[in-house]
Amino acid sequence: MQFAFDPPQPVSVPVAGGDQRFPVHRVYCVAKNYAAHAREMGEDPERVPPAFFLKPADTVVAAAGDVAYPPATANLHHEVELVAALGAGGSNVDVCNARDMIFGYAVGIDLTRRDLQQEARAVGGPWDTGKSFEQAAPISHLCPIERTGYLESGRIWLEVNGGIRQDGDISAMIWNTAEVISRLSGLFELKPGDLIFTGTPEGVGAIVPGDHLRGGIDGVAEFSLHIRG
Repeated sequence: MQFAFDPPQPVSVPVAGGDQRFPVHRVYCVAKNYAAHAREMGEDPERVPPAFFLKPADTVVAAAGDVAYPPATANLHHEVELVAALGAGGSNVDVCNARDMIFGYAVGIDLTRRDLQQEARAVGGPWDTGKSFEQAAPISHLCPIERTGYLESGRIWLEVNGGIRQDGDISAMIWNTAEVISRLSGLFELKPGDLIFTGTPEGVGAIVPGDHLRGGIDGVAEFSLHIRG
């Protein structure tokens, strides 16, 4: 096969404890999956079917070093999240089988141009410009599930310039990871290489160029990065 020009390099995430890398297929995200975060965004946190959105695979970057402050926003927000990485795929997967699809976990940041998202929401438009842009999905290395087991609880936290902004527990998710995978598999044919950002706890807020972000999830990983202007 001859391409018209060189194709981009595949996106991948390092796997902890070795030289393997996890090839990224798609990036799915869950909106308002913690009740307190739903309330701080002005929403009712009842256990209704979860809302999903996607980010392009090439928005995934290492949650380390510098991440650029994106254009066209004056209100960039951090949202720290547990990320489930799938090592198997399928459609219409039962909840009881969903956890067997997980290869490992990482810590991700769903960076959001909140002003653009709110403008879109006000007119009933899509969130794409608020959620999808270059370097919009920083992620730590993957911790294989053999080391962590299936995660049902664990502290999730994020600090900005040394001060805690988000501090919760993944047990507070409205829909747990297996339930999220099962729901998604009824909408899409999931594939090995899919990443699922499972939602963020309360405490989201604005960050600016020069800020230092540090965070993590107990038993998974920690990250440290700077926002570059």
